[in-house]
Amino acid sequence: MVVKCVGIYFEGSKAFWSCENRKENNISRNKIWEIYASKNEGFRVRQHMWKGKRNENNRGMGIVETVLVFPIPIIFVTMKRRDIMFEKISLAGVDNLGWLRLRKSGIGGSDAGAICGVNPYSSAMKVFQDKTSERVEEQDSEAVRIGHDLEDYVAQRFTEAVGLKVRKSNFMYRSMEHPFMIADVDRLIVGEDAGLECKTASAYNADKWADGDIPLHYVMQCYHYMAVTGKRTWYIAAVILGREFTYRKLEWDDELINRLIEIEKNFWNNHVMPGIIPPPDGSRACDEVIEQYFHTARKESAVELVGFDEKLRRREEILGFIAELQEEQKQIEQEVKLFMQDNEFASSERFRVSWKNIDSTKLDTKRIREEKPELYADYGKVSHSRRFEVKAA
Repeated sequence: MVVKCVGIYFEGSKAFWSCENRKENNISRNKIWEIYASKNEGFRVRQHMWKGKRNENNRGMGIVETVLVFPIPIIFVTMKRRDIMFEKISLAGVDNLGWLRLRKSGIGGSDAGAICGVNPYSSAMKVFQDKTSERVEEQDSEAVRIGHDLEDYVAQRFTEAVGLKVRKSNFMYRSMEHPFMIADVDRLIVGEDAGLECKTASAYNADKWADGDIPLHYVMQCYHYMAVTGKRTWYIAAVILGREFTYRKLEWDDELINRLIEIEKNFWNNHVMPGIIPPPDGSRACDEVIEQYFHTARKESAVELVGFDEKLRRREEILGFIAELQEEQKQIEQEVKLFMQDNEFASSERFRVSWKNIDSTKLDTKRIREEKPELYADYGKVSHSRRFEVKAA
């Protein structure tokens, strides 16, 4: 076991760099980064991310990002666990901002479902944006805070229900064979080759946990952790707020895990590393990313539309189906309204319908602009967006 220290700080600079495998240097290479550890006092490690190409003499020119800010002890685990080896990165003393920077160095469990296309709140394109941008955003929504604050409670309920003790792991794990895969686990099971993922869910999402089900992106998260750590079992426990506590047990699956590794490898090597945006999947998350990347159009600029005629023809066909279905939807709603007349509610064994009075006040902006142009100019808010339209040529 060798203990070394690194730090995190990204300082971009153009540089020539070469290294040879001499005895006085300890060199470890992989597809994500290169670690050059010279014999310095205190076992200092200089860590670089190489963004360039090498020639046959192992020399090249590119962008070197030097990693150096807060000390993080890294323990290289040499013990083999079912042919899976990993390194443990200590999170002791690492603040939330530093932890978020570390997460950019690889694919985490919460990224796995998005890359596989099964996360309803994210997408591969959104993960790509996070991994390739220099921006580090701290998430502080109410849902995030509730999940973090109730993690201990969920773990405690799991122990009470199953009888297994759990402990926190103050490490981030990185696969040695696939170093683009990292894991930041909630809990490890004491005395068992297993881990635990803790979740909280809204009562509105209770159906997603019914009859032994697990939301698919959480399934992929647990199998990602197994792939990194080599553990054969992963539990997932959830408190459905105001409703119930539930848990599931997932066992090692060779086929699923191998497929997951291939998907993540393709994403990292063919998209993140070369900086190529992955294809969209039709989700709102992709819309948000595309708008952020290309939020402003160059005036009067144009490009030849190649290879999209068939897809745009299919789009027109889909719009026709949508229009027909919306008309049918409206007809059904009108029939129910005619049946209800002036009643506010109607119900059956399967449905409850409301047709309530709603009072709302809206500003007549057109009138304000005409009669009070100074006031409109003072309080008017300009928004910028791009409108997408398709017309027949």
